[in-house]
Amino acid sequence: MQFQSFDESYVERLRAGDFRTQEHFVAYFSELLQLKLRSRLHSPQAIEDVRQETFARVLAALRGGKIRQPERLGAYVNSMCNNVLLEHYRASQRDSSIEDEEDQDFPAKPVDLLGALAAKQMEEKVRELVDELPERDRRLLREVFLEERDKDDVCRDFGVDRDYLRVLLHRAKQSFKALYLKNMSSRPPGVAAAGRQ
Repeated sequence: MQFQSFDESYVERLRAGDFRTQEHFVAYFSELLQLKLRSRLHSPQAIEDVRQETFARVLAALRGGKIRQPERLGAYVNSMCNNVLLEHYRASQRDSSIEDEEDQDFPAKPVDLLGALAAKQMEEKVRELVDELPERDRRLLREVFLEERDKDDVCRDFGVDRDYLRVLLHRAKQSFKALYLKNMSSRPPGVAAAGRQ
């Protein structure tokens, strides 16, 4: 993985809601957070909940002007993830100690509708683009990244070893990237800028 350094310009685009910058931010930190959370949480749903809550809080902090050192963005995301993880542990302990209280009314967890809508739109766009790839690339990307299947199982299905799987994944990601860039460059002018108003 190639590490990214962040500057004022990047944080400003993120704060302004620039689609490409948000997409990069989510993709970059998703990979790092997945690595961290997989070693701490056993449920894919819990991992996804903590990841999304972390992004929601970091973006809210950005828009609220709470991040004043752009070069420390990575550390801020990591620290926020630790806080969310701690809350998750506490909530899990509380839930496990409560028995048969189904008749009580608990307030619903607040939902970031705008963030959820943007994430859903991004997911739909990614799936559309993946569908346009050749079958092998499509299967590889789905099984490894969307379904998060065990890489040894994927190797068996494709009849390759781990080293060659890395080569195939690299090629599939390059194909996806080329398709994505072509798709973004064919958008009408003003679509990318719409989020900045």
